[in-house]
Amino acid sequence: MTIQQHVGFRLGHGERDHSGCTVALFDRATVASGEIRGGSPATREFDLLEPQRANQGIDAVVLSGGSVFGLASVDGVVRHLAEQGRGVRFGNQTIPIVPAMGIFDLNQSRPTPPTAETGIAACESATADIGPFGPVGAGLGATVGQWRGISRPSGIGWSYTRFRDVIVEAVVVVNAFGEPGQHSAIQAKDRFHWPEESFLPAEGGNTTIGVVSTNAMLNKLECHLIAQGAHDGLARAITPPHTRADGDGFIAAATGTAKTRLDPDVVRTMAMTSVETAIQEA
Repeated sequence: MTIQQHVGFRLGHGERDHSGCTVALFDRATVASGEIRGGSPATREFDLLEPQRANQGIDAVVLSGGSVFGLASVDGVVRHLAEQGRGVRFGNQTIPIVPAMGIFDLNQSRPTPPTAETGIAACESATADIGPFGPVGAGLGATVGQWRGISRPSGIGWSYTRFRDVIVEAVVVVNAFGEPGQHSAIQAKDRFHWPEESFLPAEGGNTTIGVVSTNAMLNKLECHLIAQGAHDGLARAITPPHTRADGDGFIAAATGTAKTRLDPDVVRTMAMTSVETAIQEA
């Protein structure tokens, strides 16, 4: 049995030349946390996701190509949400809460990084229906395999795990320095029969990022646990994971609409499975 719509959000893509952005627009302010494990992250508003921070809800997540330049797409998403009255109220101001992560795809055919207008286009195209995935939005210029001197096309993968009425869904932009698949782990094992001083130099095309959404009943600290599970799924799927050339990051959000109450460690395991499968699908 498959789910027909995303868990508590609408997904949209905006694109420019060989790069783009993907936005997850939540139906309402949603509790969320996140974690970065790669050595070279490109992020915006990520600190507020830490469990000790006061913020208790986000309005959207932006996944972007174009590295730090592509984070300009968040401006368009913030503008779109503010016009709809979404966000935290401070006097007469409404401030949308939109954390974001970017991948490095600047070595792919001289891409044009997404702009604020690209972010607006992503919002306007957002739908609750599943898909499309692959080389779209933030995954338009994604590649994998640079750790061994190749550059294979990749993109956005999607998967979900269900237990009773609890669903854990993963949308992942796979742009890894490493490589997904069991074959990559075997190659790594063979490589270390004859150790070398280093992997091949990173020339860009790095970082795996994603958003995990669940209808489980979780608080912000428990969402942080789910983000950790997402990274466990990445580490199971990609060899090598979390290198200094990657900026790997995940945001986990929980709508709390499920009737079944699951132990957070069970939800974490579901997140691990969803992310691992989504990466393989990409």
